[in-house]
Amino acid sequence: MHYLKLEQILRLALAFQGTREGLSLADIQSEFGVARRTAERMRDAVARVFPQFERCDNGDRVRRWRLPPGTLGGLVAVSAEELAELDTAAAELARRGLRERADLVASAAQKLRAITRPDHLRRIEPDLELLMEAEGSALRPGPRPVLPPGLLTKLRRAILGALPVTMEYRSRRSGVPYTTTVHPYGILYGSRPLLVAAPQACWSEPKLYRLDRIGTLEVGNTPFVRRADFDLAAFAARAFGTWQEEPLDVVLRFDAETAEEASQWRFHPTQQAERDGEGRLVVRFRAGGLTEMAWHLFTWGSSVEILEPPSLKERLVDLLLEALEHHGGALAAERLCA
Repeated sequence: MHYLKLEQILRLALAFQGTREGLSLADIQSEFGVARRTAERMRDAVARVFPQFERCDNGDRVRRWRLPPGTLGGLVAVSAEELAELDTAAAELARRGLRERADLVASAAQKLRAITRPDHLRRIEPDLELLMEAEGSALRPGPRPVLPPGLLTKLRRAILGALPVTMEYRSRRSGVPYTTTVHPYGILYGSRPLLVAAPQACWSEPKLYRLDRIGTLEVGNTPFVRRADFDLAAFAARAFGTWQEEPLDVVLRFDAETAEEASQWRFHPTQQAERDGEGRLVVRFRAGGLTEMAWHLFTWGSSVEILEPPSLKERLVDLLLEALEHHGGALAAERLCA
């Protein structure tokens, strides 16, 4: 028990050093799941051990504290699991075609190795190799988009500086590239990375642009005025995945045998879940993107029932019929070739 308390105090000290704004008692309560009095004792313990501990709220209503950078010195060491997680993330991003993000994560891992004591690094390297071999993400096959070099860097600069971008974009319908100028608001990373941007002429509902369909892209010099009422998180939450459609009320019911497994999933940020009298799990949320929902529900088989909306049932039936038709056609072709 004492070792667990020591680990908590060290974690808290690291959190105090890793923040510029400082941590409040409410932050400590939320992070460690403790009562306010316990949060006060943990804060006081850090203050006793580290004399550099300081208040940084500048007299604001909410009191905050922090530790200056470098306070912990050699007390903190990166673990094999943490380095493996970074390496795995870099490999996964590269597999998905997000080379610039992969390079940034790999660079962060390299910097951590550079500041790690050589003797500690030698001890964890064998574990790191085993973990990476077990993950195997770098060897995982599968299709991935190929993005133009420097595209993400330009988009990040435009988003941070509220600068318009003029890009050559190839629509899916016509396949013919056209040039358009848009105001970028953010990037959504799902099965495909998407740019969220609004037309330049007048602000309207933002559109989604697939990054793999963008050709040349130039960043403008004159900043645009962001709409203060636009919330990227709320915009993304309207969809089940990344496809934006008019949101609908969705109600799913998982049978009793699958309810426990389904309860471990978060199907949507706004979801509400409850068990009924027969042990089944009923999940409710509001979102668009019926095709993505249907494809996901397809993986649950007969263990899930769509209660609402009827259009989602119809979309799932259509996908099943398409799959059966395709499968039947493939069997027929196989027989002809035999």
